[in-house]
Amino acid sequence: MTERSTPTLRGRLAAIAEDSRFQRAIIVLIVVNAVTLGLETSPEVMTAAGPVLVALDHAMLTVFVIELAIRIGAYGRGFFRDPWSLFDFVVVALALAPSTENFSVLRALRVLRVLRLITAVPQMRRVVGGLLSALPGLGAVVAILALMFYVAAVMATQLFGDTFPDWFGTLPKSLYSLFQIMTLESWSMGIVRPVMEVYPYAWAFFVPFILIATFTMLNLFIAVVVNAMQSYHEMEAEHAQTSHAEHSDLLAEIRALRTELQALKSERETG
Repeated sequence: MTERSTPTLRGRLAAIAEDSRFQRAIIVLIVVNAVTLGLETSPEVMTAAGPVLVALDHAMLTVFVIELAIRIGAYGRGFFRDPWSLFDFVVVALALAPSTENFSVLRALRVLRVLRLITAVPQMRRVVGGLLSALPGLGAVVAILALMFYVAAVMATQLFGDTFPDWFGTLPKSLYSLFQIMTLESWSMGIVRPVMEVYPYAWAFFVPFILIATFTMLNLFIAVVVNAMQSYHEMEAEHAQTSHAEHSDLLAEIRALRTELQALKSERETG
């Protein structure tokens, strides 16, 4: 009988990194860290338990660094070829950067550690992957929306700029006012009705703009995103089926080799 080979260090690290209990523990720590980071924004809580929260934050950051070290040791260069792993690396690296009064933004960036939930939870990772795959298709929609905004802003500046300079006095002001109207935030009582008191037929400009920008274009956004996510999920399912088929073929080949080896062994024994 041959002795079983001792697992290599990389194999042991990979076993730890891929262990479901280890992954669940990291998810729990990320959630707890998110809670502590939120509590640190409260002056009352920091006065009562500031040192404890800071110690917990440092302890969890240490665990995250150790986890990254385990994954780098397990996968080597493959770790840096994985976009999700690179994202984890950058987020933890930002948390390790020293924050001073001149670089207080680095302290605020610590909350980015919460985004590691996206990489840790497969369901979230699929949603983000689908959104990223929708970006190329969204380019045309964004271009059409920008063109429509530009034309509408030029018209609004020429039509209403003299009477309402705060809203439509310049092209940038018109763009911002139209964006507010598109979001339907105080668009009627805040902007359109005061304009209609001076220009009674202004509704003929604003109503079609809202119908096109808010309902038509935003629905196009949603349609492109949903279609891209569906295609992404179908591609993932197809890839999973292909991997399963390749795995089944490999198992079949291994079984065939075992059968041949057993046959050769039996021939030798009988010979």
